Amino acid sequence: MSRSLQLVMILSAPLAMAIALLVLWPRFFLSQTALDYVVRFDLPDAAMPVDLPRVDGPADASRPLVVIDAGHGGFDPGAGQGDVREKTVALRIALALRNRLLEEGGIRVALTRDADRFIGLPDRPDIARRLGADLFVSIHADSAESDAARGASVYVLSEKGSSEAAERFAARENAAGRINGVALGQTSETVGAILLDLSQRGTQAGSTQVGELVLRELRGANLGLHREEVQTAALAVLKAPDIPSILFETGYINNKADAELLTSRAGQQSLADAAARAIRAYFARKGL
Repeated sequence: MSRSLQLVMILSAPLAMAIALLVLWPRFFLSQTALDYVVRFDLPDAAMPVDLPRVDGPADASRPLVVIDAGHGGFDPGAGQGDVREKTVALRIALALRNRLLEEGGIRVALTRDADRFIGLPDRPDIARRLGADLFVSIHADSAESDAARGASVYVLSEKGSSEAAERFAARENAAGRINGVALGQTSETVGAILLDLSQRGTQAGSTQVGELVLRELRGANLGLHREEVQTAALAVLKAPDIPSILFETGYINNKADAELLTSRAGQQSLADAAARAIRAYFARKGL
């Protein structure tokens, strides 16, 4: 190769690099204009309450309202075994329960979620309170270390959990100046405390009554029980001390027999039908 040709190649190398950089720059280095496709939006404040769901059923607001809560959802799958997820099982049973209550009429129904989305634990009972619900039913499915555990259970708020919830409830109601619709400005602190205690006692009794009726219907349908008596626990989702509330553990996902029940349409419908009968019996006893 001649010296002249070598000199030409050496001098042309920077020019070739400059041309290559000019061609490849848009591909590897995005300009500010190229970022205009990004969608920007404001996230809601964490303290903002979630939107209230639709209420289905009779237009008569005097009819009892049940808020059904399908546990977990969205990025929170709950318990799981293989392809079975608690969030899916809970939603299907919740939808079956809603449909059964609406088919038989006389009861209004709302769901905390009707799709696979996440709702925070405090927001679930808060939805029921804001809607003025007469009953709150949270539906779940369980899992255990041993696959021998099986059957349904029903939980209500424990005395300790109830006391903690009552303190928060009293703080909210005191800030609003009312407890169960009674203006606190018209009462002494002692009377206000008595009103709260009476409201809480009535709510706890109602929760236990609903729980016992659900167990009775499950027993009568031979659906299997893990616990024969209503259980108590300081569960966050039940902490609405002014609304009768239960948590319905429908069975154990990691138990083969329970999994077959929980994942089949017939099994889901049987569980929903038992809960629906119990709810109607509860309202009938209250004259509603």
